[in-house]
Amino acid sequence: MNTLTLLPLIVLIAAFYLMARSGKKRQQQAAAMRNELQPGSGVRTIGGMYATVKEVSEDTVLLDAGPGVDLLFAKNAIGAVLSDDEYNRIVHGIEHDLKSDVDVPDDASSLTDEPADAAAASGEHAVDLGKKDAAEEPADKAETADAASDEEPKKTEGDSDAK
Repeated sequence: MNTLTLLPLIVLIAAFYLMARSGKKRQQQAAAMRNELQPGSGVRTIGGMYATVKEVSEDTVLLDAGPGVDLLFAKNAIGAVLSDDEYNRIVHGIEHDLKSDVDVPDDASSLTDEPADAAAASGEHAVDLGKKDAAEEPADKAETADAASDEEPKKTEGDSDAK
């Protein structure tokens, strides 16, 4: 056989091998995660339910889903073991206080090297990107209307250019 005809077959076999290898690696990681379950850890089931591990046996896990609600699940039904911060954030709505750790400014002026006063002192003019106030606009329109009326008189309905 020609090597060119074997090339697609070789590529196909290599692709199947790589896919099977990555799938097997994922299964091993999931099995290791399920074997490391300990009472008190927060979990998410494959159905999307959040609970706390109460007891762990060889093939099953007893979960505490709330006061007086104990559920028995197969270990294969555990989708993820969550960290304490993530579990508390999702189930109890308790956020880790990140605001006390970092002081974030309200504007970007503190992020530049030169302060805003220095920019004004150097002669740079600030650009106003906002709209004009409503009180200023009618005055501007009235001034332009007066200038237009000085140039040419207005015509009424009865007037025409024909003589």
